[in-house]
Amino acid sequence: MLKLLTASLPYIQPIERFEKMFAAYHRVLTKRPILVQSISTAALFGAGDVIAQQLVERQGWKRHDYMRTLRMTTFGGVFAGPVLSVWYRYVDRKITIKNPFQGLVAKVTLDQFVFAPFFIAAFFTGQGLFEGKSVKEIKEKLSNGYKTALIGNYKIWPAVQFINFYFTPLNYRLLVTNTVALGWNAYLSTVNNQ
Repeated sequence: MLKLLTASLPYIQPIERFEKMFAAYHRVLTKRPILVQSISTAALFGAGDVIAQQLVERQGWKRHDYMRTLRMTTFGGVFAGPVLSVWYRYVDRKITIKNPFQGLVAKVTLDQFVFAPFFIAAFFTGQGLFEGKSVKEIKEKLSNGYKTALIGNYKIWPAVQFINFYFTPLNYRLLVTNTVALGWNAYLSTVNNQ
């Protein structure tokens, strides 16, 4: 009877598959959080670059710069994933203000005015190094793109992080960030390549 009922409701099977996938993701994330978050970040940084090249810049697959996508993916997995994972844990450990709202404001303020400026500079520097640029060229890249990216950051990320720090359990914060960052990484990739 149950089989007959679920066969007539085709949307239930995808929901069940999603629940199983999420349960498996949760198990692995709980055992190896930094590794799983680094792999997820790598995949989503790469996807952000594909979005940038295909949807924003309209490169087409024949002109797609696969090395650029590889650089973004590598930066996401080797730097952004581990650093962000450790950062979120650090912020949770260090901000212990009793008043929940004040604690939330402190976390977002620290994230946006200490970490974000560092991370954006690290992004442009890392991409410059991956591209084989000289120190002078990396400084030019920072000079040309840093301020624009930081201003862009302040237009979206404070609101995202208020929601993220308030509603999202620690192990899932980077996943939320990475999901929103699909668009952000497309933006950063585009700014980096101007």
